[in-house]
Amino acid sequence: MKVAVVGATGLVGTEMLKVLAERNFPVTELIPVASEKSKGKEIDFKGKKYKVVTVDEAIAMQPDVALFSAGGSTSTEQAPKFAAAGTTVIDNSSAWRMDPTKKLVVPEVNASVLTKEDKIIANPNCSTIQMVVALKPLHDEYKIKRVVVSTYQSVTGTGVKAVDQLMNERKGITDGPMAYAYPIDLNVIPQIDVFQDNGYTKEEMKMIKETNKIMGDDSIKVTATTVRIPVMGGHSESINIEFEKDFDLAKVRELLAATSGVIVVDDPANAKYPMPMDAHGKDEVLVGRIRRDESQANTLNMWCVADNLRKGAATNAVQIAEYLYSQKLIG
Repeated sequence: MKVAVVGATGLVGTEMLKVLAERNFPVTELIPVASEKSKGKEIDFKGKKYKVVTVDEAIAMQPDVALFSAGGSTSTEQAPKFAAAGTTVIDNSSAWRMDPTKKLVVPEVNASVLTKEDKIIANPNCSTIQMVVALKPLHDEYKIKRVVVSTYQSVTGTGVKAVDQLMNERKGITDGPMAYAYPIDLNVIPQIDVFQDNGYTKEEMKMIKETNKIMGDDSIKVTATTVRIPVMGGHSESINIEFEKDFDLAKVRELLAATSGVIVVDDPANAKYPMPMDAHGKDEVLVGRIRRDESQANTLNMWCVADNLRKGAATNAVQIAEYLYSQKLIG
């Protein structure tokens, strides 16, 4: 496979290259793509050097698949050009997620919707991805009525500038570049992305709308509060799920443990539960603190953690490419 990675020098792009190598995706030729200022820079992939090229140069090289992580405006402008040249684009930005003509895919949940005709495929928001992986087996068994989710999101979701801000503040440097309107170290910011007219942030509305689209069920009611916390390694989520049917806790754990891409870490007696430091560098979604909501019938509480740069972005995109390749939908 001739594979382009657009945004190859960024946080997620770098992670995509790492995941492609780790999972031994059949890359016969790598095309690292970045902005004009990075042109000619060398990227190391599996011990071989590749020179960064521009978008136009990459399109001319006709890759089989292009993994995009270069922001919404780049995706809006450039993804159709790759698609027109016959390349299948898997886009990590928000540009195409809610486009009714584009598929929004988490392989463990809805890979089967993909066809050879899908030339631009959307990778969901990081916080949505990890949640729906855990929700899917439970929805299949008990039918979800409503989800209340609160997130505790890593600074890596904002990018290098946010990581630098946190680390500077840890060192007592308060006049460095600011990714946020407020200090993040020793603080919690209950705003991710811009506020909408309804009082929710854009990130919260993404989780609501994307969950319905991925699960293929608009009857699931979702409400979200998304929060940035001073950690690196992964996003955490407190999820409260109301079902139509009652459930058995042992069966819930069994269903989750049997789900591809999920690891159950749930041993309160020994203080075992998922944390961002455990999820860092992993492709799986870790689930724990599984318990009945005693305030309401047919309702479950659980805690869910995943590496937002991997399963929340790079790994999910590569898994989509793997599915397309295995089903002979690309190449």
